[in-house]
Amino acid sequence: MVAAALDAMAGTRWGRWLGLVTAVWVQCISGNNYAFSNYSHALKTLMGLTQLQLNGLSVAKDVGKAFGLLAGLASDRVPTWLLLAIGSLEGLLGYGAQWMVVSRTVAPLPYWQMCVFLCLGGNSTTWMNTAVLVTCIRNFRRSRGPVSGLLKGYVGLSTAIFTDTCSALFADDPASFLVMLAIVPAAVCALAMVFLREGPAGGAAAAAADDEDDGRCFAAINSLAVAIALYLLAADLTGLGGGGGVVSAVFIAVLLVLLASPATVPALLAWKSWVKTRKAANADLEEADSLAAAAVPLLLAAKAAGRTEEEEARAPGERPRLGEEHTIAQALTSLDFWLMFASFLMGVGTGLAVMNNLGQMGVAMGYVDVSLFVSMTSIWGFFGRIASGTISEHFIKTRAIPRPLWNAASQVLMAVGYIVMALAMPGSLFIGSVVVGMCYGVRLAVTVPTASELFGLKYYGLIYNILILNLPLGSFLFSGLLAGLLYDAEATAVPGGGNTCVGAHCYRLVFLIMALACVVGFGLDVLLCVRTKRVYAKIHESKRLSRSAVAQRVG
Repeated sequence: MVAAALDAMAGTRWGRWLGLVTAVWVQCISGNNYAFSNYSHALKTLMGLTQLQLNGLSVAKDVGKAFGLLAGLASDRVPTWLLLAIGSLEGLLGYGAQWMVVSRTVAPLPYWQMCVFLCLGGNSTTWMNTAVLVTCIRNFRRSRGPVSGLLKGYVGLSTAIFTDTCSALFADDPASFLVMLAIVPAAVCALAMVFLREGPAGGAAAAAADDEDDGRCFAAINSLAVAIALYLLAADLTGLGGGGGVVSAVFIAVLLVLLASPATVPALLAWKSWVKTRKAANADLEEADSLAAAAVPLLLAAKAAGRTEEEEARAPGERPRLGEEHTIAQALTSLDFWLMFASFLMGVGTGLAVMNNLGQMGVAMGYVDVSLFVSMTSIWGFFGRIASGTISEHFIKTRAIPRPLWNAASQVLMAVGYIVMALAMPGSLFIGSVVVGMCYGVRLAVTVPTASELFGLKYYGLIYNILILNLPLGSFLFSGLLAGLLYDAEATAVPGGGNTCVGAHCYRLVFLIMALACVVGFGLDVLLCVRTKRVYAKIHESKRLSRSAVAQRVG
């Protein structure tokens, strides 16, 4: 009975938004994979590792994402709550084992066992991300860009939330940080298991009528997200969160209130729904007939708009066109899929190399504490994700500009960021962490809805996780091999095992090679942009007709 009531709630408009808010909370804690730099130095010192060996651990963490294919296969076969349960259990085991080592509760484990536990921790987020992305994009089919930008934006904030919370409560203690990474995601996922459910697809008329109201709701939650990001940014720049005592307690209390604030949106929608139901119960039949008549033009216009979203009739054996539902085999034999895959590799692979090595990059450039750079990467990653999702959606509606164009722009900016870091001028690491974080966020937020728009939603869970294979692949190529080998070639051995390198030369060649990779990615994105112009022209026309239908009803 409880399950039936929750499923019925998921079919209401406010129920969909409540599910999205709980998904936001899951994303707030599912960016733990990007926090490796916060405790990597402790692992390196405790286990006596070289930089290549430490980068091997970071690759093992990212290899966990390769097993996200299992989450993609399961997403069409098991309910959302089970995906979340599996992810939270894996995270509890993976990060719990790392905590036991860093806290010296147990002796340092053999290297291969540490790789296994980091892999478990890395894989945990694929189940969480698949659960929330697939469910929410299916619940908000007409707002894929804003949904992707919002959810991926909060992932970008996740590292800053964990880092600043640990700094405020535990003075940046690596062991305490790992406790949070293990326990907090499990608790949040337990809440999301109750409220995040896939609702029935709405009709074309209802979807068109809700577009404008949904836009206001997205704007409200985005504004709250920006407020959280600015609050964290101010705390990082002023040192507010690490003040200790009452100051830290106030910082955490305000942060929790801000994180809970998106729940006001579904609460307000539920109130409006209740008021509307009461009014409808008191309305006479004549008024109801009048409303039904007014909805006829909207239904007809929305149905015309829906023609661009429906499957066109295909001859037996004929390949679907871009923008139509693809099977996995059809997507994997499409040139456009591999253009997207390769360009994604150039962006996220190089970005991960910076994120995984920020600790050592900071030491090489003379910094003792790199937590500021980790937070900057996270916060500006949020701005990149949330802005690119909303802006790309706006320009599809108004100009039919293909979404991959924004990926191309991010590749250019990212290449500039790497060149700045290679020059090693004063403040270059700060500038580089901001630019790389922002552009990495753009890549994630734009590629997620692009995949669903080009290849459909039927097998989206698996297609998304195939694209995410770029994370372990990019981590291996750019972080494990490129950064690890070139760093060790410049480093000197230290007593007791391991090595170190201090100076701008440690990573200069790494940055220059990654800048060149971004130039290659730019070319691939421009080609994909040209090839997908027809798809985005159809999406633009569909949205235009829907807006006209709403205007006709209002008029």
